Amino acid sequence: MRLTLDYGKTGLDVEIPDENIVGPLELQPTVPLEKPAEAIQAVLANPTGSAPLAELARGKQSACILICDITRPVPNELLLSHILPTLEEAGIPRDEILILIATGLHRPNEGDELVELVGAEIAANYRVENHHGKVFEEHTSLGDSPRGVPVFIDSRYVEADLKIATGLIEPHLMAGYSGGRKLICPGIAALETVKVWHGPQFLEHPKADCGFLDGNPVHEENTAIARMAGCDFIVNVTLDEKRQVTSVVAGDMEQAFLKGVQFVETVVKAEVGEPCDAVVTSSAGYPLDTTFYQSVKGLTGVLPIVKQGGTIIIAAGLTEGIGSPEFQQLFDENDSLDGFMQRILGKDYFVMDQWQLEELAKVCRKAKVKFVSDGLPAETLNGLFVEAAESVEAAVADVLTEHGENARIAVVPKGPYVMPVLA
Repeated sequence: MRLTLDYGKTGLDVEIPDENIVGPLELQPTVPLEKPAEAIQAVLANPTGSAPLAELARGKQSACILICDITRPVPNELLLSHILPTLEEAGIPRDEILILIATGLHRPNEGDELVELVGAEIAANYRVENHHGKVFEEHTSLGDSPRGVPVFIDSRYVEADLKIATGLIEPHLMAGYSGGRKLICPGIAALETVKVWHGPQFLEHPKADCGFLDGNPVHEENTAIARMAGCDFIVNVTLDEKRQVTSVVAGDMEQAFLKGVQFVETVVKAEVGEPCDAVVTSSAGYPLDTTFYQSVKGLTGVLPIVKQGGTIIIAAGLTEGIGSPEFQQLFDENDSLDGFMQRILGKDYFVMDQWQLEELAKVCRKAKVKFVSDGLPAETLNGLFVEAAESVEAAVADVLTEHGENARIAVVPKGPYVMPVLA
């Protein structure tokens, strides 16, 4: 069977023997909104668990709107083109409205990237600034969270009269689902907050995983942190496989988010009858597959359906390489994943972005990883605790040699946007 994996901006055509394929596992069919602009206007006026945005904005002197960074395909321009006029019509001066890019600990988005994020007109006429998670003095201390996480949130947001968060609801490898509270933590939290919240005491919990909210300490704690920071209103979307808007929720940070999650759960789950010998997947293409760091999400997403000792084959563009300097440092300082885990569990070792290597360790404890990419040479990939493969077809041939000619190979073309589960 000939299939196209999401890969970079173009996709990657692959050939996999028909008799071995399980799937392809895809999002459940949904009809995109015929008039998304009208849907946005409707939820701004009739939100979930909240007064209308115009009413909340009335009498406020300033506003801060959080948006996702370049690693999330959120239709920011579409959302902002309705949110911004609502705020101005309610009396908030344009020069007192800040659009804050919730970069978390990712790099800033500037120049052409910033225009890509919000559109040329908004970029030219509104204040659009990046959060800097490693600049401690740009944050305000709000005390400790219920589980003892020191909470430091971007002061520009804390000081705003009206606080709004936008975003995308999709499966998330640690927090269950993205969206809602995640724009605040980790979106505009300081490194001092994220390093504790993303520490092993949270991430090693069995429910710190895709699709889990109840009992997930990562979700529960960043919800508590977001409450501490305050959030007056959210506007979140869901997308289909062509990244068209399929639903919009708005209003109370928790109630509207949960309403969006209920919809997402009916769309993203793809059932498999029994574990497979191998899985072929992607990192969902651009912008999610630009770094090895981000591509780990494609690996964790398919863990539930691969056999112990099986193989995961992933294709990702990696046009920006491995990731942050700190993430690259982890590979230089650790000869094995077992040794790395011992160091972080011992609590005497910390390097920013170590949480993503911790997630990779979870993957490698269960399966072998074969990596296909034009972005990094094989020698580099082989130094990242994975095995470089010349092509998906070559990696599949290895699977058939190792697991037998009748090996069951699940295919997930859109990577972490789909949530494979065992029936």
